[in-house]
Amino acid sequence: MSLRNLILLLLMVIAVHQVVSITFTSRLLHRFSKDMKAFRVSGSTTGVRASWPEKGSMEYYQELVSGDFQRQKMKLGSRFQWLFPSEGSKTIELGNDFGWLHYTWIDIGTPSVSFLVALDAGSDLLWVPCDCIQCAPLSASYYGSLDKDLNEYRPSKSSTSKHISCSHNLCDSGQSCQSPKQSCPYVIDYTTENTSSSGLLIQDVLHLSSGCENSSNCTIQAPVILGCGMKQSGGYLSGVAPDGLFGLGLGEISVLSSLAKEGLVPNSFSLCFNEDGSGRIFFGDEGPASQQMTSFVPLDEKYEAYIVGVEACCIGNSCLKQTSFKALIDSGTSFTYLPEEAYENIVMEFDKRLNVTSTVSFKGYPWKYCYKISTDAMPKVPSVTLLFPLNNSFVVHDPVFPIYGDQGLAGFCFSILPADGDIGILGQNYMTGYRMVFDRDNLKLGWSRANCQDLSNDKEMPIAPAKETPPNPLPANEQQSAPGGHAVAPAIAGRAPSKPSAAAPCIIPSSFYSIRLPHLILLVLCLVSTCV
Repeated sequence: MSLRNLILLLLMVIAVHQVVSITFTSRLLHRFSKDMKAFRVSGSTTGVRASWPEKGSMEYYQELVSGDFQRQKMKLGSRFQWLFPSEGSKTIELGNDFGWLHYTWIDIGTPSVSFLVALDAGSDLLWVPCDCIQCAPLSASYYGSLDKDLNEYRPSKSSTSKHISCSHNLCDSGQSCQSPKQSCPYVIDYTTENTSSSGLLIQDVLHLSSGCENSSNCTIQAPVILGCGMKQSGGYLSGVAPDGLFGLGLGEISVLSSLAKEGLVPNSFSLCFNEDGSGRIFFGDEGPASQQMTSFVPLDEKYEAYIVGVEACCIGNSCLKQTSFKALIDSGTSFTYLPEEAYENIVMEFDKRLNVTSTVSFKGYPWKYCYKISTDAMPKVPSVTLLFPLNNSFVVHDPVFPIYGDQGLAGFCFSILPADGDIGILGQNYMTGYRMVFDRDNLKLGWSRANCQDLSNDKEMPIAPAKETPPNPLPANEQQSAPGGHAVAPAIAGRAPSKPSAAAPCIIPSSFYSIRLPHLILLVLCLVSTCV
């Protein structure tokens, strides 16, 4: 090979190297380097983060370790398929004394203390009566359906409790604090008139179970933020949630958000209610593959609550015009409410299709369309179907409440009420017989007919619901005569959810390895010597 050819070959290799270097190499920056800080400032519309850790400081290494843990969780996925309260996944409806909501027992703190909390998908915060200034009675003798006293939480008695300071990112009331180190106060006003809870935010452990057979690894102590409810008002003093409220909403402060962020379970949960007042709750449950689904819709471009868009309603096989609306899916509301126009169209069609001539009113019951019957046999009642996009439908097979008198079954009412505004509420009564899945990651609602058995023993809930004659499910007293009464529990109270944030821009090294120039020259020289 001539010298000229060798020089041309060397020049060609160098040129190829330059192309490869330009195409496939990239600059690698440490996340806390000066260059990265400048990059974050130049690419941000709000400026750089509030603090930038000094290299070698404790904060510097804490943030690096925290980032490693988060990436590890992303690689490994959730530790458990589902979790539930350590006292069991069962929920129960306790009648008029407790507002006709579903409750479950939870354990908080060290040593653990048990609380009977109402399940509310319409708000975010878990709160319990705590260091009480104004709380509901906690004695079992005050309520007709309890066999033990309810408890009051005392943070000073729990070795794992600590106050949340006003500087915490989840402290909404921080601007009203006199000092960043002050304990964070909270005040939540609920939809039911004059109903509220206020106190201080506390971090403590919530005791959960995975339902596994190895008891030593079955119990999980999950750190969560809860409200030390020092002062309650309205319905919370008259029987609704006397021992606390478990907010299951989309807000970042909710227990569900904490469990998902810690990588314990998928960011989803399910509620399942039977006609006999029993039920189940599972954290992390994503539902069966066969379930029907519809997407949650935003309000004012924010996903603040579990809102769905109903395209139309059907009574029996008759689908009605002008019955589209948005509805909140809320276990914390006892009954179902529809916007005025949809309500009028639906109740009139129901009344027309029902083969019962007499419409009556039953004292103490809030419904407009009630019917008296002369026998103990319930007449055939048409179903109510809510239609969603993509041909998904939610069927309420038994949309009435039976009314019992001294002589047995006296009549029934069409159990829908008119809503005050343009947002309806699909309440607890119309969730009965369904496994309702709140998929918070994908912002979807799933539902499937179910018998609400324990998922820890049977991964698939039976699809055929239990069919038993329910007891009289409503109180016959004046507290039920209006939406603001005892039975209509809090809905939509709480924080706007934090939107899924885009990943912070980072510079990723190329997956291609670039050969350095000196190595190329040596390679060419080797080839030359071989050729010569």
